[in-house]
Parts: sequence; C-alpha cells; structure tokens
Amino acid sequence: MRAIQVSAPGGPEALVPADLPEPVPGPGELVVRVTAAGVNFIDTYRRAGVYPAPMPHVPGDEGAGTVVALGEGVAGTTVGDHVAWADGSHGSYAELAVVRADRAVPVPDGVPDEIAAAVMLQGMTAHYLVESTFPVREGQTVLVHAGAGGVGLLLTQLARARGARVLSTVSTPEKARLSAAAGAEPIRYDQLEDLTAELPRIVRDLAPGGVDTVYDGVGRATFDASLACLRPRGGLALFGGSSGQVPPFDPQRLNSGGSLFLTRPTLGHHVATRAELEQRAGAVLGAVADGTLDVRIGARFALADAADAHRALEGRATTGKVLLVP
Repeated sequence: MRAIQVSAPGGPEALVPADLPEPVPGPGELVVRVTAAGVNFIDTYRRAGVYPAPMPHVPGDEGAGTVVALGEGVAGTTVGDHVAWADGSHGSYAELAVVRADRAVPVPDGVPDEIAAAVMLQGMTAHYLVESTFPVREGQTVLVHAGAGGVGLLLTQLARARGARVLSTVSTPEKARLSAAAGAEPIRYDQLEDLTAELPRIVRDLAPGGVDTVYDGVGRATFDASLACLRPRGGLALFGGSSGQVPPFDPQRLNSGGSLFLTRPTLGHHVATRAELEQRAGAVLGAVADGTLDVRIGARFALADAADAHRALEGRATTGKVLLVP
C-alpha cells in the first residue's frame, strides 16, 4: 500500500512517500480503507520531535473510511461499515490504516466520509472546550483565537448556539469574512503592531471588563494577550501551541489578573472512555447530520503531497480543515 513515513525528526521534508506491506488486524482491531485523513498540528509536533514518536512511523491519528477486515474479538462492526476515528491509529496517512475498534465510531447516514474525517478531532475538541472545560452559558462573551481555523470555526458555532457572544482573532480579510459568517466579531491582529498591548484594549472596548473565557490554540504568540483580555475570575483554555509552546511563568500573574483560571486541556482526557467517546462524537456527528454544524474543508492534498499539507498548516495558509486524500 502507499503511505507516508517519517524516519527521523525534521521539517515537512521528513514526510516521505513509501510502499509498505498491507496491514493485518490484531485482536480488537480494524483495517480501514482510508477515504480521507485529517491533518493536525499534533502530527507536525510528532514529525518535528516536539512530541515523542517511534521512528520510523506512519503519521496520522484521524480519518474515516470503509472497514475491510476485522481482528479477533471485534463485535458490533462489520466489513463495509463506514467509521471515523480521532485516535487509536498512528497511521492514517496511508491507503489502509489499522484502527482500534473501541476508538472507531460509526459515520451516520448522510455524512460523507470526508466530512467525518474533517470534524472528528477538531469537532470533539470544540465540543469539550465549550461543554466541559469552561462551559459556555447564555449571555457570556468569549474570545476565540484563530477564528477561521478548523477548531475556531466550530468553536464559534457551538458557543453561539449556547447563546454566547464570540469575538475572534484572524489575520486576513478572507479569514475575517469566514469567521464572521460563523457568527463571530473578528479582530484583525495582523493590523496590530503590539498584540499584547493592543488586543486587550480592543477587546475591553468591545466587552467592558473583559471576556469570560479565552479559547487559545495559538500559544506563545497570544498567551500574554489572552490573560490580559479576561475579566476577573475568567478562564483561559490553552488547548494548543501553533505558534510555539508557552514558556514557564509565575502563577502569581493569575492572582494579579483577577484570580484567573488557566488550564491546558487535551482531547484524550475528554474521550477517555468508550461511553464518553460515543457521547461526544455522537453529538458532533449528529449536529453535522442535522445541519446545525457546518464543517469547512479548507484544503485537500493528495497523500504524496503530505509535506505540502504540513507547510500550509504551519504557515497558517489554511482555513477550516486540511485533509489528505489517498
């Protein structure tokens, strides 16, 4: 089968096309013919060696496709079923992927595999952030960084559906248009000379006293501004680091900022059990199926062009979801 392999940590050029043996499912596993694989920042962290990963390895945690083989002990799934996953497979950048059966969820009728692949990780991330991390309530005002990104667009829609006002940060006129269409009030941070000093002033003009919550997947570049945008006892959910990891800081800053709350959540801890995975994935895929959640696929790349997909993602040249299509 065709696949993408990383043999040593490095830049996008470390993603090399390879011909590998077709996988065989072990106990409790599925082999899935991949319709589309999601491209995520965690893939770039593993490729670069920021997060440990075995070498060589086939990247990719997320995807959707058709089951072609079952391992021993698999129940409730049959060959021909359409399934999607956001973990349980380190190897989605391939024509065939082995997926743990207990981490695969059925794709509802009416939801194309590409859309399912595009919404699993980012959709469940947005869901846990507004549902569990800092639950959004009617009348609140929240700030979403990278409002035209995959998570940002979904976060905006879910927060708006719960009755919140959403401010967002974006970097281009096109991204501002997309973020506004999702229901946000976009702020062009590329027009600011000093993000840390100027963004909090703009946010506090729009939301006197500060926002209730900041959802920040950008990290180093936005962290200081995020803290300064919060009202007393507001919360910062730092769920990613697309601009780099936040360096150590003095927790006393949370006190001086107004008894602020800070958390660094991750999806794995919010779908730790099969029941929670089914509940969260079911809510997200169900919202897609009934038309209340719109999923934007911003770019599709051929499997062999995985390096270009990573360059586009890391260069912030994308909106919505980036997919690899074998």
